[in-house]
Amino acid sequence: MLIAELAALGAALCWGLSGLISIGAIRKLGPLAFNRVRMSLVFLMLAGTSLLTGAWLDFPESTIPTLMISGLIGIFLGDTALFGSLQRLGPSRAAVVFALHAPMTVIMGWFLLGEHLEVLTLAGCGIVTTGVIIAILGRKSNEEPQNMDSTQGRLRYGILLGLLGAFGQAAGAIIARPVMAEGVDPVTASAVRVGIAALCLIFTGFIPNPLFRSKTAFTLKLLAVIIISGFLAMGVGMTLLLYGLAIGDAGVVATLSATTPVMILPLLWITTGIRPPLIAWISAVVTVLGIALITISWN
Repeated sequence: MLIAELAALGAALCWGLSGLISIGAIRKLGPLAFNRVRMSLVFLMLAGTSLLTGAWLDFPESTIPTLMISGLIGIFLGDTALFGSLQRLGPSRAAVVFALHAPMTVIMGWFLLGEHLEVLTLAGCGIVTTGVIIAILGRKSNEEPQNMDSTQGRLRYGILLGLLGAFGQAAGAIIARPVMAEGVDPVTASAVRVGIAALCLIFTGFIPNPLFRSKTAFTLKLLAVIIISGFLAMGVGMTLLLYGLAIGDAGVVATLSATTPVMILPLLWITTGIRPPLIAWISAVVTVLGIALITISWN
């Protein structure tokens, strides 16, 4: 259905916009402080939705420990590392590096869940990795114009954080997959995962180290940015993805929703007035093609 495809593209667009909106606040506050407030607000949104719909009443308590572990690894570790990567690499590079969560999920599913690995899947993993290598090695930081997509600090730290974020996302998904396969309410499950991550992030705020504290005071403008970012990514984006999956082909929807690395480039062009280099487009397209192959082989 065309509506399902549009919903998937809308989800990718929301995630791209969220990254662009977030970058300034992340660089001002630091990734931990930013994610602390963002996840707390997202938890309130998800928990409120679960309460209003009554979905939490029938939610199986036996699944909560597994979902909490998934949230600790996938959101507390994964999302925080992703925002650290976004801070250092800029939105376009960070999105491409984070796309490695797709092949990581495949490999973990093979080893841990005994899932069959198709030739197309292996090819897709290789293509995604190639796209990431192009994004990292093909662009020289010292030749880039200074804008929201420019690299800040050492490139290797941003790459390592991106890899850690991708690993956290993949591991969190693998841990939660058996639970979600039981048909539990996805909003309540997300609330549990986000809630434990938010709690841990709040606790890190009491650690007497500048790394865990906000680099600047919170303002209404920064809070507004965090609220809009969280609403776009988790509220609108995730809702569109779930809607698309409910009425359309899962493989097509998953592939189209993974076009964020490509979506970000025209958004950056519009926002900054600077055309992204050709190598950025090549790496983004190659990465999305790899994800498409992985998705097709799964379905």
